[in-house]
Amino acid sequence: MSHATPGERRPDLWLIRHGETEWSASGRHTGRTDIPLTAEGIRQARALGRYLAGRSFALVLTSPLSRAAYTCGLAGYGDVAQPSEDLLEWNYGEAEGRTTAEMRAQHPGWSVWTGGPPGGETVAEVGRRTDRVIARTLEASGEVALFAHAHVLRILAARWLGLPPGDGRLFVLGSASLSVLGWEREVRVISRWNDRSFLG
Repeated sequence: MSHATPGERRPDLWLIRHGETEWSASGRHTGRTDIPLTAEGIRQARALGRYLAGRSFALVLTSPLSRAAYTCGLAGYGDVAQPSEDLLEWNYGEAEGRTTAEMRAQHPGWSVWTGGPPGGETVAEVGRRTDRVIARTLEASGEVALFAHAHVLRILAARWLGLPPGDGRLFVLGSASLSVLGWEREVRVISRWNDRSFLG
């Protein structure tokens, strides 16, 4: 999974996490609940747009959830973005809206990465969704932008590198962060990670 064949197109993937929400600011697991951006999240998305300055992408995909789609629009790509359900955030089941500390009060030692969320998706199921996204991006004629959520993008990065989806736990992503998955010759690499320097 981590290599390209000699004749394969090699588009870079620009991963953009949505701006801040009330739940992301407080550490609550935010999966399918459609939480809007805070005022700070809107500011972050606009700063992202100024930084990208209309950069051209061959393909722009966004999670259908409003916090990602609105970030995409504020960044200047709403007219060209295609919604992709494969970029939806992890379905957290019983963990939805709860912090890790709250989950551990009921399930000692719990981690979304190791125990999975009761009643939600397994990390392997999210990994299969990100594999489909990667396959789609490899068909693009140039750079690709993906507007989505922290956990799904972390898992996508792990899969890009050929790692198990659970290794997404190794990659932290802040609100409105920008990361680039690229290539060193034919090998898939992380070119840039969790950059928020443009937020001011």
